[in-house]
Amino acid sequence: MAIATRARRGLTRRQLLIRSGSTAALASLGTLARPYLSRAADRPELRCGIQSGDVSSDAAVIWSRADRAARMQVECAADENFETILRAVATDALPSTDFTAKLLLDGLPPGQDIFYRVRFESFDGLAGEARIGRFRTAPVARRSISFVWSGDTVGQGWGIDPSRGGLRSYRTMLENRPDFFIHSGDHIYADCPVPSELRLPDGTLWRNIVTEEKSAVARSLEQFRGNYKYNWCDANFRAFHAEVPMFAQWDDHEVCDDWSPIGSADETGYAENGSSRLVVRAQRAFHEFMPMRAIPARDGRVYRKIAYGPLLDVFLIDMRSYRDSTWNKGDSRNSFILGKAQMAWLKRELVASNATWKVIAADLPIGLISLDAVALGDGPPERREHEIADLLCFMKRAGIRNTVWLTADMHYTAAHHYDPNRAVFQDFEPFWEFVSGPLHAGTWSPGVLDNTFGPKAMYQEGCSAEQGDNLAPCFGLQFFGRVDIDGKTEVMTVTLKDVDNRDLWSVHIEPRLDARPGEIMAQHI
Repeated sequence: MAIATRARRGLTRRQLLIRSGSTAALASLGTLARPYLSRAADRPELRCGIQSGDVSSDAAVIWSRADRAARMQVECAADENFETILRAVATDALPSTDFTAKLLLDGLPPGQDIFYRVRFESFDGLAGEARIGRFRTAPVARRSISFVWSGDTVGQGWGIDPSRGGLRSYRTMLENRPDFFIHSGDHIYADCPVPSELRLPDGTLWRNIVTEEKSAVARSLEQFRGNYKYNWCDANFRAFHAEVPMFAQWDDHEVCDDWSPIGSADETGYAENGSSRLVVRAQRAFHEFMPMRAIPARDGRVYRKIAYGPLLDVFLIDMRSYRDSTWNKGDSRNSFILGKAQMAWLKRELVASNATWKVIAADLPIGLISLDAVALGDGPPERREHEIADLLCFMKRAGIRNTVWLTADMHYTAAHHYDPNRAVFQDFEPFWEFVSGPLHAGTWSPGVLDNTFGPKAMYQEGCSAEQGDNLAPCFGLQFFGRVDIDGKTEVMTVTLKDVDNRDLWSVHIEPRLDARPGEIMAQHI
């Protein structure tokens, strides 16, 4: 994108003499006598905030956004005074990415708090104000780990009301001081505009901060970008992301409600790769604003594994981008929600994992009945359930244990224990699935479980029938989950929490020894 500049008129002889004299005088006084270079307006500003993501034992992605074309300068140190700089790297923030920029800080020491400093500098050398954040690199030794997860931010029109504390869940999660945060999807609700006011049941008003780009359903690239920028208007959101690295996933509302690769075209038709142009725009904005590693060979891919020391591997899967559209048709064993390539990758990585715990971070639940997800109703596997049945069966036969599924999406919190003794399909090992959200959106009542894989709700909390669905965030039914893994015992503790940091329910899960038969299973993936 070209940057417009104002054309300069030629100088008269009198103007030239005056300017030449002034320049000589200023030069004799040094740089302090050049106010036109030191004005704040000439220095690039850091817009939105700063954030880190995809942290490993020796690296992390750093993200920020400028108010104009500039160079992002990042320094990191092991102390908050930056007395010894460990790494200093830079990259450009350009109009083509809406002035967002991200880069990989690598060569870092493992298991250590890292402080990073971000500032933007104009291309003629003027530096703007710096901001400081921090993250902890993953350990290489066995030590205790703590992280949080949730999803669903600014949904159903419930935007940022400063008089009600803004996005309070982010402040509460920060109080937990986790090592990292898994966002399970629906970072934005691109299809849900934010009105200036919403009336609550008691007659009072919920008053949103309103921006132009968040005032209509997102169709253009600028509107999708504006949805992400809207969240940065909140102080809790900015403080949290400066202190806690994020592992980002996506789901449907980053594009539109219940979208799939088939049937998501907008009025502009399809792009060359077969995806709708609406999805292409949404995907571009998502990757511009997420602190995810950019791997050219995997451009645009969301699913990935993040190794977080010997106790934990996190498998972030994508149940949105590769699905078919057979949920509304008759039973089909060829139906899928992960797709062949992603399924093969997941099986391969699970077999290769030597971590004690394998957390499968999913953007949708397995056992809650939803035409958009996996479960369709009681009975043997059908349609997309065949693919999940195949995965669960594979894990049993491969001897892969200590898998825990985490998700959000359903706008309430729950703990589901899956047991083949309760299931119609029984060829799998028992496992846990935990659901927790929303972070800041309307709350729903608990859903109905499908007995295909034998889930039992050990705990669930949402809005009541009397309160009704889409209950406003101010009623306190906003949820997230916390996971603690003890460095000595390797026991995993999962706690479901609310926006006021209350522990609602908790379980301790003892690890089991894997029963993997060596390399044999790898040959059958």
